[in-house]
Amino acid sequence: MKIITGKSPLPLATLVAILSLSLVVNLPGVAISPMLGTLSTVFPHTTTLEKQLLTMLPNLLIIPCLPLSGWLAQRRHKIAYVMASLAIFLACGIAYFFASSMAALIVISCLLGMAAGVLIPFSTGLLADTFAGQYRMQQMGIQSGISNLSVVVATFAVGFLSHGNWHLPFIVYLMPLIPLALSPMLRGIPAADYAKAPASTQQAAKRGSIIAPRMLGLSAAYFFTTYATIIITYFCPFLAEKEHWSPEITGTVTAVYFLFIFMPGFILPKILNTLRGMTTVATAVMICVGLAFFSFIHTEWSMIVGAALMGAGYGIYQPMVYNKAPDAVTDPSKNTLSLSLVLVANYAAIALAPLIVDSFRSLFGAGNVTGFAFILNFAMACIYLVITIIRRKHFSFSN
Repeated sequence: MKIITGKSPLPLATLVAILSLSLVVNLPGVAISPMLGTLSTVFPHTTTLEKQLLTMLPNLLIIPCLPLSGWLAQRRHKIAYVMASLAIFLACGIAYFFASSMAALIVISCLLGMAAGVLIPFSTGLLADTFAGQYRMQQMGIQSGISNLSVVVATFAVGFLSHGNWHLPFIVYLMPLIPLALSPMLRGIPAADYAKAPASTQQAAKRGSIIAPRMLGLSAAYFFTTYATIIITYFCPFLAEKEHWSPEITGTVTAVYFLFIFMPGFILPKILNTLRGMTTVATAVMICVGLAFFSFIHTEWSMIVGAALMGAGYGIYQPMVYNKAPDAVTDPSKNTLSLSLVLVANYAAIALAPLIVDSFRSLFGAGNVTGFAFILNFAMACIYLVITIIRRKHFSFSN
């Protein structure tokens, strides 16, 4: 069976192999973060710094590996790089079962973060290389849905397995077995358009470059939407604690957030056809309203509704960013590089979100303000909404 791509037809098995990469790209940190309390019991003599390094270092190491992946994607043997990063990811997953110290966990997590940093741009870059137009947008939506669905499933699996042996939750890091088993199918990817072009066209393409205004605008918009919504995972537990709610509400809110990120991906073309030129404005409205629920209506139900709205807004805009990134370069061989650059913005937002909030907290002297992070981001999101309305026809915000 051949899949219509807008370019050369693609075997169904090859498409399944490409999409299977999405199962693992969002997994780093999934098993570690919910286990920090358990690890404090397993390793009672560990310092707070060691626990922070366990979650912080892998995410930081992903960032420099993203542009490295974009550079590797312009070389030959792209499939070999994908298989190598999957193999390292899997080896780290196996190594977790033999770890017996916090230092070992930190080293393994760093290696896993580096492998993920190389793999992540390829998961979208291979789709950008093989699909075009509406077909690419459709596949980017499905890719985003699969990657976020895997996080939801893995989070529930970690919660279920954490009641037994403390090593068991690391079983989620064996997920690379699936794309590794399917990796031989990746050889069915057709040669890229620039590789089939005449020599003169190839030379002209090689002189092409990144369109800086497009890349900067798209990266800035993606940075903000990630930062504005990811604070749920950082600051929801503190809000719940101040309001004396059950600790389980944090897990519920986080699960709802990721659930509504993945859902739009599978019906993205219908959403875009309905909202048309107002799609980005609609996503900004969802994020604003979601943050308003967190900021001004302090009830458990309002947090769940707010998480759903913020997740849906982010879930619609994220695949749009991935679809636009290849249009910010003039050389098709730089498709994966363009995706790696916008992904740097994504992971930088994830890493810097607590620092940004704490900086503004100190600036305004708002140490005692309940839910300050959500109030701050609500104000920022209102400004972002105005920008999307004014610039809705520009590259970063257009459909």
